[in-house]
Amino acid sequence: MEDTGRPEIVVVTGASGGIGRATAIAFAKRGAHVALLARGLDGLEGARRDVEAAGGKALVIPTDVAYYEQVETAADQVENELGPIDVWVNNAMVSIFSPFSKITPEEYRRITDVTYHGVVYGTMAALKRMQPRDRGSIVQVGSALAYRGIPIQSAYCGAKHAIQGFTESLRAELVHDKSNIRLAMVQLPGVNTPQFSWVKNNLPGKPKPTGPIYQPEVAADAIVWAAYNEPRELNLGLVTDVVILGNKVLPGIGDFYLGKTGFEAQQMEEPDDPNRPHNMWEPVPGDFGAHGRFDDKAKDRSLQFWLRTHRPLVTMVGTGVSAVTLALARKGK
Repeated sequence: MEDTGRPEIVVVTGASGGIGRATAIAFAKRGAHVALLARGLDGLEGARRDVEAAGGKALVIPTDVAYYEQVETAADQVENELGPIDVWVNNAMVSIFSPFSKITPEEYRRITDVTYHGVVYGTMAALKRMQPRDRGSIVQVGSALAYRGIPIQSAYCGAKHAIQGFTESLRAELVHDKSNIRLAMVQLPGVNTPQFSWVKNNLPGKPKPTGPIYQPEVAADAIVWAAYNEPRELNLGLVTDVVILGNKVLPGIGDFYLGKTGFEAQQMEEPDDPNRPHNMWEPVPGDFGAHGRFDDKAKDRSLQFWLRTHRPLVTMVGTGVSAVTLALARKGK
């Protein structure tokens, strides 16, 4: 990122909890000024405290990213109060755990508007300000589900697939324009976030991520790294690599396997309360923080990510090991 001699200005959508909350904190640890966009005031105020405790400056802007006007107004406020936007992270999402046959058209539209159109609108607002300066970084928070749809999350999977296609198209346009704006997409595995406590659920059991599960800080580190290193796409976790590659090679086996196991794998044995609040239309009151209820199962590091982000060191060690092995082999002849 270009050294401007001032704190970096970062926008994070969906910043009130989960991955967005952890990402805002990670940027704050770098001394950034972070604009926090989300709907829930309780979570936003909690994120403000976390960002400031981490050494950053926070700007809370209640925003529903499903509405372009709200996103555009938020972007104006960021530039007026903090300065030119350097990094924009599109992370906001809503979902539903439900068979397709039990999802209403209104719910499908809402999930698409937040999870997909929210990314489009955020990217529009960011580019509107970054293109005249010919600098900046946009990170789309994706998922292994951008390539491999799974049962009972058809709306969410469809939105993530759409983000992937949209980002590829935009990337090609930026190449055509010889733009210096960075554009990356981070494909995530299952993450221990509060979404499983507030997502709408039409299943009997409490929803859960499929394993292996990672802590939100691991996802946040990947997002921050992508913002500065601009990988075309960054897959976090070996399971993400396996899912994406497996779907390219043997998609029919994925269909069969997920059809047999996908319903049970995303539910806990503990029954869910069908009347509990969910965040489809309005945020659930309270500050849920970054972590969900799976701390005892979540990994706090990824060897695959470390190897990906330390390639020169890995190459050097690998070359050294190969040289020593070759020398020993020749000596033994």
